[in-house]
Amino acid sequence: MNNINSLNSCYGCGVCAKACGKQIIDINLNTNGFYKPHISNLSQCTECGLCVDVCSYSHNDLSINSTPLKSFASWSKNETHRMVCSSGGVGLEIALKAIDKGYQVCTVKYNTENQRAEHYIAETKEGLIPSVGSKYIQSYTVDAFQQINRKEKYLVVGTPCQIDSFRRYAKRFKIEENFIFMDFFCHGVPSMNVWKKYLEMIEKETGKPTFVSWRNKVTGWHDSWAVMIDNKKMVDWLDSFRLLIGEKKGVVNSRRSQGDLFYKYFLNDTCLGEACYDKCRFKYDKSAADIRIGDLWGPTYKDDQKGVSALVAFTKKGLDWINSCDINLIEHPFDTVAEGQMKRCPDKAKSHQLLMKWFSDNGLSILEIDKKYENRLKWDHRSFLLKHPKALISSLYHKLK
Repeated sequence: MNNINSLNSCYGCGVCAKACGKQIIDINLNTNGFYKPHISNLSQCTECGLCVDVCSYSHNDLSINSTPLKSFASWSKNETHRMVCSSGGVGLEIALKAIDKGYQVCTVKYNTENQRAEHYIAETKEGLIPSVGSKYIQSYTVDAFQQINRKEKYLVVGTPCQIDSFRRYAKRFKIEENFIFMDFFCHGVPSMNVWKKYLEMIEKETGKPTFVSWRNKVTGWHDSWAVMIDNKKMVDWLDSFRLLIGEKKGVVNSRRSQGDLFYKYFLNDTCLGEACYDKCRFKYDKSAADIRIGDLWGPTYKDDQKGVSALVAFTKKGLDWINSCDINLIEHPFDTVAEGQMKRCPDKAKSHQLLMKWFSDNGLSILEIDKKYENRLKWDHRSFLLKHPKALISSLYHKLK
């Protein structure tokens, strides 16, 4: 069978739906809360193989063979832009440059009506406003990708797997010159079921959210792991970009350091997609993009609280583009720029399958799931100690001590 129906799992990038000439591929959430394609009308499928050709998951190599050319610490020269972005604001500055050069920008916003991250097309600088800030959930790409015209120019921003598939699409139709591709250091994508459960808990406090931010620098960049959710208008315009202001009623600012449940399951790698564990080829210095961005963690900029972006050029086109932007650039070895980034796929938690089952259960709240999970961890720990006498003795010794 020469189509994507033969896939048991994939990245959910949605590029196959864009490539299908018959337009018979739909992308929907599966029971575990991840986007997956299926052919809606098999009788119309000609098995041309286009959907498989552009599918990154169906290949073991990257769409281009590249290594980092140059790597930088970077940040926006505009203090407002830098402060509202998750790291140094470089992604925003690259997108602004794209608009100046006559490109459209295919990037991601959070849709509060659908309560999901979505790719969309920004044609103006003002249109980039919803894209500001990181979105730590899987994006729905289909509508935006369908709007992309092969004869026009675009900056396409996405996860490394989304970018690898889209570059395959561009190569297949011989239109690579029309695109600049930008990805980011990716931790993986969490199940949308986890996000929905989290929202159900938060909405009891705020009502239906009208604004969501996964990162803010209220207490500084290094402590910016927070989910801020608001059901009132708490944004104002300053230099044409959103700034968080001080209104507190109806606002939840839940920090990782305070035991935030969304970050607990996401950053502990307990709720990621199967492909994130088994078939991610894009960690660290592997990318099919022209440009990669991220946070420059590690000791080099540990005292900076405004945010510093990791910025990597993987192609000459990407390097030329970086040099054309009005940003601060300090060149560093790649290992310095990639400090703190994942070098390989995460290990799948023992309780992953059980957690996926619990999070897909409409009758369980995230608080109930968390209690069940903690009890499971205690049981697993006791079982481990009983099977390993030396560990049991050591544990009892430390408790007595």
